[in-house]
This record gives sequence, structure tokens and C-alpha cells, in this order.
Amino acid sequence: MDASDPDLVRLARDGDRAAFRLLLERHYDLLFRVAYRLLGSRAEAEDAAQEMAMALARKIGSFGGRSRFSTWLYQLALNHCRDLIRRRKTAGRMEAAFVEIDAQRSADWADSDRRLQWLYQAIDRLSPDLKETALLVLAEDMNHAEAGEVLGVKESTVSWRMHEIRKRLAVLARMEE
Repeated sequence: MDASDPDLVRLARDGDRAAFRLLLERHYDLLFRVAYRLLGSRAEAEDAAQEMAMALARKIGSFGGRSRFSTWLYQLALNHCRDLIRRRKTAGRMEAAFVEIDAQRSADWADSDRRLQWLYQAIDRLSPDLKETALLVLAEDMNHAEAGEVLGVKESTVSWRMHEIRKRLAVLARMEE
């Protein structure tokens, strides 16, 4: 089926399971990628992506078509992950994650994988709005206008956030030296 996302959404809303399955297959990687980058654990990301797939079945009717389906899906994924992170914080898991980050940060900087890992960990230390902005612009390769649409902010706000992210990462890097 070579149907467009809007066509598949319309069919899925009308109960077409094949259309919903195709829509989910087409966008499942997006759900997993966002969850993995925000949650930092493959196992948690897999669970979150499955939960989002189930939520999508319930929420597909609320897609209004005012934006691209993928934009709406990014918002769904971000909101789901925000909720998971809030729950994780109340359970005290964040403290364990920071201990792990400190242990990993002191490891060898020799290869680029370690540097990339440091970057994700440093981004993880940013406020949620900066972290989400960095995820969309750096990891998802969105331009500032696209990220602004997903986050519900102006393009200039995304530009300012990226400037702040660069400054804060530079400070963290200097502190690590």
C-alpha cells in the first residue's frame, strides 16, 4: 500500500487495521529513536515504544491534521517520555543514572564513541526544554523551524536554546578537562 500518512490515518480512524499497522510500521523507528535518546536505555526505549504504539491506537482519533502526522507523533513521543522521566525521578532512578554518568565520564576519551556518549550524557544534564531541543536538532537533524513546530515554540526560541546548549556544553567540557 503506497498510501500517504493522511490517507492511512483516515483509514485507521475508520477501523482499518491494515492501515493502522502500515502507519505504525512506517513510524515505529521514530518512536523508538526518541525514546532511546531521551530515556538512555535500550530496554526502557523498547518498552516505551510498545506503550506508545498502544497509545497511538487509542489516540489516533485525536490527530486533527493541522500538522504533519510525524510532527504530531514526535509530540506524542516526547510527552510519553516526559511522563516516564517524571515517574523515574520520583522512584529515585535518576540518582543512580547520575552515578553511572560520573563513572563513565571519567573513562578514557580516546575514541569517538566515548565522546558521543559524553555528549548524550551532558545533554541529559540539561533542563528538559534544552534536552528536548537538542534531541530534535542534533539527533533528529531537524532545522529550527521544524523543531519549533514539534515543541510548540517559535523558531527564534529554538535558535536561542541551541545557543544556550552550546554554551553549557562548552562549560561542562572545560570542567571535565
